[in-house]
Amino acid sequence: MTVINKSHPEEFILLGFADCPWLELPLFIILLVTYPLAMLGNIAIILVSILDINLHSPMYFFLTNLSFLDMCYTTSIVPQMLTNLGGTTKTISYMRCVVQLYFFHIMGGTECVLLALMSFDRYVAFCKPLHYSLIMNRRTCLLLVSTVWLTGITYAVSEVPMTLQLPLCGHNKLDHLLCEIPVLIKTACGEKETNELVLSVVCIFFLAVPLCFILASYASIGQAVLKIKSSEGRKKAFGTCSSHLIVVLLFYGPAISMYLQPPSSITKDQPKFMALFYGVVTPTLNPFIYTLRNKDVKGALSKLSRYIFSPKRNFVDIKQNS
Repeated sequence: MTVINKSHPEEFILLGFADCPWLELPLFIILLVTYPLAMLGNIAIILVSILDINLHSPMYFFLTNLSFLDMCYTTSIVPQMLTNLGGTTKTISYMRCVVQLYFFHIMGGTECVLLALMSFDRYVAFCKPLHYSLIMNRRTCLLLVSTVWLTGITYAVSEVPMTLQLPLCGHNKLDHLLCEIPVLIKTACGEKETNELVLSVVCIFFLAVPLCFILASYASIGQAVLKIKSSEGRKKAFGTCSSHLIVVLLFYGPAISMYLQPPSSITKDQPKFMALFYGVVTPTLNPFIYTLRNKDVKGALSKLSRYIFSPKRNFVDIKQNS
């Protein structure tokens, strides 16, 4: 290992898939395709949620935040992954690594809580329909979303500095595609049990607790949906809720397998594939999941497409004709 006699290295060498070089080109091509798809898909969701007055509701306000978050999430890691997989340069400067740590974990922590908030919105909509507009008013939604983002920022600001204080004993090689807390803790030397314990406790709060809340919410929602007499109403309700549940499983599954175990027990390639999954695959699939399972979004996207390719109309007309 390269040893540097400084408190921290000037740069990190990201080993990535150096031991499996045949994987680099296929992964590079996949990322080169999925990254623009993720950006375009999430931009489309944001545009239709803002421009179509029929989608001016708390559910789509939260979905807009999720799409924006996914864009930031994937952008915080994919360019570095492309550089690592597509070129000979496998390094990242210390400051870029620090910035990536903050952005990646702000977005990850925020998404954990935001998905729980979205399930609460659906719980109120199905279980307290008469009080929905009173409970989920505009001011409350803004306050809840602000709290969610502040929670994610607080997580990163508290956890990242603790990780960066760990001694690396001069080692500057990370067996990963990006800078991530569990991998840095595993690479560190000396006393790191405290960091592992703190990370586990924090991740219980950000992963296990929200997931239990989501599952409990959807158990109540399921009971409420079954009481709907109209088969069309039940079908629409299940379509809306199943989209969110699929997104929850895609995000929480890999995140739990990565963060709810001691970093010292993480296998060699686990962080790489997990980061590809919850940092790239999930943000790419989210817009398609919500589009394919939601008639309102599909209709709004169809309307937006017609206005984009119609030379005589503009986006403002969407609001006028919705």
